Amino acid sequence: FQSLAQLENLCKQLYETTDTATRLQAEKALVEFTNSPDCLSKCQLLLERGSSSYSQLLAATCLTKLVSRTNNPLPLEQRIDIRNYVLNYLATRPKLATFVTQALIQLYARITKLGWFDCQKDEYVFRNVITDVTRFLQDSVEHCIIGVTILSQLTNEINQADTTHPLTKHRKIASSFRDSSLFDIFTLSCNLLKQASGKNLNLNDESQHGLLMQLLKLTHNCLNFDFIGTSTDESSDDLCTVQIPTSWRSAFLDSSTLQLFFDLYHSIPPSFSPLVLSCLVQIASVRRSLFNNAERAKFLSHLVDGVKRILENPQSLSDPNNYHEFCRLLARLKSNYQLGELVKVENYPEVIRLIANFTVTSLQHWEFAPNSVHYLLSLWQRLAASVPYVKATEPHMLETYTPEVTKAYITSRLESVHIILRDGLEDPLDDTGLVQQQLDQLSTIGRCEYEKTCALLVQLFDQSAQSYQELLQSATASPMDVAVQEGRLTWLVYIIGAVIGGRVSFASTDEQDAMDGELVCRVLQLMNLTDSRLAQAGNEKLELAMLSFFEQFRKIYIGDQVQKSSKLYRRLSEVLGLNDETMVLSVFIGKM
Repeated sequence: FQSLAQLENLCKQLYETTDTATRLQAEKALVEFTNSPDCLSKCQLLLERGSSSYSQLLAATCLTKLVSRTNNPLPLEQRIDIRNYVLNYLATRPKLATFVTQALIQLYARITKLGWFDCQKDEYVFRNVITDVTRFLQDSVEHCIIGVTILSQLTNEINQADTTHPLTKHRKIASSFRDSSLFDIFTLSCNLLKQASGKNLNLNDESQHGLLMQLLKLTHNCLNFDFIGTSTDESSDDLCTVQIPTSWRSAFLDSSTLQLFFDLYHSIPPSFSPLVLSCLVQIASVRRSLFNNAERAKFLSHLVDGVKRILENPQSLSDPNNYHEFCRLLARLKSNYQLGELVKVENYPEVIRLIANFTVTSLQHWEFAPNSVHYLLSLWQRLAASVPYVKATEPHMLETYTPEVTKAYITSRLESVHIILRDGLEDPLDDTGLVQQQLDQLSTIGRCEYEKTCALLVQLFDQSAQSYQELLQSATASPMDVAVQEGRLTWLVYIIGAVIGGRVSFASTDEQDAMDGELVCRVLQLMNLTDSRLAQAGNEKLELAMLSFFEQFRKIYIGDQVQKSSKLYRRLSEVLGLNDETMVLSVFIGKM
């Protein structure tokens, strides 16, 4: 085909040129090269004698394509040769450009995965991965990093289904790898992390940093493995259970595994902590059936202690990535354990207080990490939903802390209105999906100690509605002040709709229905006021909030299963002369 110099030149053109036409021409020539019969030998030459990193990269990617092709696959001997060649190449050249090392490791991982079931003289030739890597781990830090990256990339490669091979083949390889190698890799990774953290880490040393980072990635890949072939959908972040095989029990019964990650969190720079926390999120989500009750209680107790220690030393949580992962960890405390188990943990009263304070502070800083709030609200939603069912005699103290969370959410949303308008920030109300999600969570949280929620809503609503009315009657009112009150009322109407929608028939009392009546009367009175102004001026967001409120009201208070004598209708009848659901419906329809 072409001489080495020509190939090198094409690589330069492909990766460096800014001129599109030249790049396309180079690309075309290189595609021809990949399909040419002497591609294999040329790639080896490029790796041996190539003068630039780009030609090494081209060789590695071409070889990956060659070993991946399904029609006319390479014979076994050749694939074994390539595998051995790559390992030697990496071992003798630890200082390659990062992207070249990456591409060669990818090539090794691909050969190993696709050849997982290949035999020669009754031996599976591609399975001794730990032996392949051991020589790297016994050498310099650079070599160590390469060895760990090989395992990490391989675990990832085997976990990813690809489009060219059937899913059944992928699952067969993944299951075999899980049973034969994954636990050894995980144990090795934890042991190396123990060594690294024990050898008073020299954190000024860049290469030590790199090693730590790769070890954490490797551990995370092991824990994130799709053990039983269920997580085909990457987007669902919260498959809240990690299906650890029973043969791994020893690692999780040994409290030093959990301790290792909490210790690492406190001893390494904050930039690494998100990965440590991601590992902890996975460990906290180990399937319940891995333990018996006593073992689970012990495990949970260590977990809660670790969380308590982080909350007592929250410095690193000012980093948004750390904060996000920590919120995920908190949510797992309830998705995987029952309230009855949590309250039995020795430090529960102190921990629930710390978590409540952390949540309240987070909600008050509404502009910081808004996507992480979801996890905190989901924790409180699950806690609040469990209250009626908890059998334990130990106090859960949620009647003390849940109202604080409800109050912090409501007041912080109202306080944000003025700042958002003043500084021209993005209005969270524009993201209806996010608001709906948060309101769903709040609907359960707010129903816990409902009289406190209602009293707060009535007080805030009356203040805003009164200011609003005064502004509308004043000739000198500034449009900004009107907009602020409309924004606050919009939030309040959404929130009132949500807490009414959170009513659970079996747990509701007449008093609570009467409180719902108080809230509904206020929204309908506000509607009369805004309707009278629609000819001059209306507020679209407030109107949408009203519609959302109607929907929630209809769901709970209109229909066959509603008691016609409900205390809610008694209140509506006294204040607004609406005696039953037909009259309320006609108000809704009139409004629309």
